[in-house]
Order: sequence, then structure tokens, then C-alpha cells
Amino acid sequence: MLDSMVSRVESAAATRRALLDAAAALLDLGGPESVTLREVGARAGVTRGAPYRHFADKDSLLTAVATESWERIGDQVHALRTDPGLSASEKLRGALGALIGVGRDQPHLYRVMCNVPAGDPAAAVRAAGRSQDEFRGIVAAVVGERNAGHYGALLLAAAHGIAGMELGGYLAADKWHTTTDEVLDTLLRMVADAGETA
Repeated sequence: MLDSMVSRVESAAATRRALLDAAAALLDLGGPESVTLREVGARAGVTRGAPYRHFADKDSLLTAVATESWERIGDQVHALRTDPGLSASEKLRGALGALIGVGRDQPHLYRVMCNVPAGDPAAAVRAAGRSQDEFRGIVAAVVGERNAGHYGALLLAAAHGIAGMELGGYLAADKWHTTTDEVLDTLLRMVADAGETA
């Protein structure tokens, strides 16, 4: 009996994983509009009713996708923060690059992450909070604990602005005569300079 319970739990976990993967793929292909529970189920190769047993609605599914993405970013930022082979500025650049990279490589996912759907957002908020806490730890190594909140918020707001402007096509090099990486380098130098005077 215990074996059958374990196999049902494993089967349910595998189905949920397949549904999340299918939803993320559909989101990447066509944005939130292309994610329907029926299409997600078909793409995952499960029964028509399976998506509804795991997610109350599309918003709940998209919230779960956003939550997983914030968890991955949190893991990446944690790995950077605890890597003894990287300088504080390398850790900072890597952490900001992880967030901007999602905007660059998965724009639909980025928008969903930054505008949590109407589903239960508590898990997504916790996951985003964890990644922000890890990021704050990196910032503290550059500007000190006392200034970490201020400069952390500044850097995250700037990264979000950079990603948003890139997504919208408003950070064109021919208009601004600079690149995203140059803007990021300038921002990091300014924060590092502030850390040296703090």
C-alpha cells in the first residue's frame, strides 16, 4: 500500500513538472495569451483534466511558473554570493546580469515575473524576496550593511529599467551612443565608488 501511495505522489509530481515545463515553453513562444490549461495539458501529454487537478486556473499556473523562475534566480544569486573565487563587483555584475538576462532571453516570462498574475502570489513574493535578500548580501559586501538597502533598491530598480527599456527597444545604441553593458558598468562603478566613501 505504501508503494502505491509513493508511486501516486511521484506520478503527481511528474505531471505537475510536465505541466510547468509545458506552460513555460508556451509562455516563451507566445506570451501569456498562448498559455491555456487545455493547451498546456496537450503539450505535456496528460489527460484533459490533469491541469485542473494541479492548478485552479491559468493565473495559478502562471504564478507557479513565475515562482519557479524567482527560485532559480535566487539560487543563481546565492551561488554568486557564496563563491569565494569572485570579487564583490563580479558577484554584483553576475546577479544583475541574471535578472537582466531573463528579460533579454525570456521577455514574456520576465513580464509575468514582474507583474505577478491574479493567482495566489504569496509563493512568488516569497521566492522574489529570497532572491532580493541574497542580492542584498552581495550589495552589502560592496557598500556595507548600513547602505545595502538603499543601493540594493537602486540597483534592482536600474536593472528592471534596463531590462524594460531593452524589451521595449528604447535602449538602442544608435540613440544613446552606449550599450546596455556600458550602462551597467557605469552604474556598478558609481555604486563601488559610493562603497569606498561609505
